[in-house]
Amino acid sequence: MAEKQVPVGNHLNEIARIPAGVEVKDAIFISSTDVRIDGSFHGKILAKGKIIFGEQSTFTGDIVCMDADISGHFEGNIVVGNVLSLLATCAYKGVIKVCKLSVETGAKFDGTCKMITSEEYAKALKDFEASIAGNKNPELPLEKEKKQSN
Repeated sequence: MAEKQVPVGNHLNEIARIPAGVEVKDAIFISSTDVRIDGSFHGKILAKGKIIFGEQSTFTGDIVCMDADISGHFEGNIVVGNVLSLLATCAYKGVIKVCKLSVETGAKFDGTCKMITSEEYAKALKDFEASIAGNKNPELPLEKEKKQSN
């Protein structure tokens, strides 16, 4: 029987955490792994994995990620490349762009939602990455659209 080798540096099951009681302000957070937020975060997040917001979490800002589960308070804009789940304890206010959306009974949503293709997500991700690379205060593609429509 052959042994299975696990490569060094494998990020399987790694998760970046912002625990309850921690408050992060005016930050740009970039993660190649999953992220769990149980505290308070104000800023912008780019995550290649899934972002999980706990029931006591509060978020204000903009996010581009692959998947997200929101249970806490969220105010801002999000672009999701796969599935966004607004769970029963979620209070969401803002703009959503997503490929797939799941809303549990009891979730509160005040805003707009646009279903997007994987190509539209890829463009939003590329634009957001480029803006972060060249600017400490990147503008989310959603913000650009608002300015152009005014």
